[in-house]
Amino acid sequence: MSTSANAPYHHGNLRQALLEAALIILQKEGEAGLGLRDLARAVGVSPAAPYRHFDSRAALLEALAVTGFQRFAASMEAVAASNPKDPMAVMGQTYVAFALENPNLFRLMFSPQLKKDGRPGLKMAADAAFETLRHIVGGDVGTGRIKALAAWAKVHGLAILLLDSQIALRAGEDREALIAEIIGSL
Repeated sequence: MSTSANAPYHHGNLRQALLEAALIILQKEGEAGLGLRDLARAVGVSPAAPYRHFDSRAALLEALAVTGFQRFAASMEAVAASNPKDPMAVMGQTYVAFALENPNLFRLMFSPQLKKDGRPGLKMAADAAFETLRHIVGGDVGTGRIKALAAWAKVHGLAILLLDSQIALRAGEDREALIAEIIGSL
């Protein structure tokens, strides 16, 4: 993927390639491992190339969080579309599974350093993910929002407790079964 001095490197969709490479780095090394120069090296472009798409490291982190919310919302929408018997329980399990499968991305998505105020793309992506949950909960805008916030708080808390290893599995205990039981009791 590197370029030679005589042939300019052309990348079909550099922004997407940078995001995909950044997601891999984020998963392996965490947020601390993300730098635009290192990302350029990983994709095989000049050190200046990522700056055409992300004017700063903060812009890259925001774009990663947007990507995370979009993927998260898509997984939640797929669950809702499958018309499960208990959509709230299945969505809760999907929420926790997403967090456990993508711990660094999940933490970035909900990081206090990425405030949604003044970041319309990030706010829109986060709101779309929340709206999927609010739609399943039903009710009018006011009561549906409160019910959705309560459900979100419960599964988010469970996800964080599991990510932080605050819930220990007992010998022979299945993690997915435990998650299902906890969510079912909510």
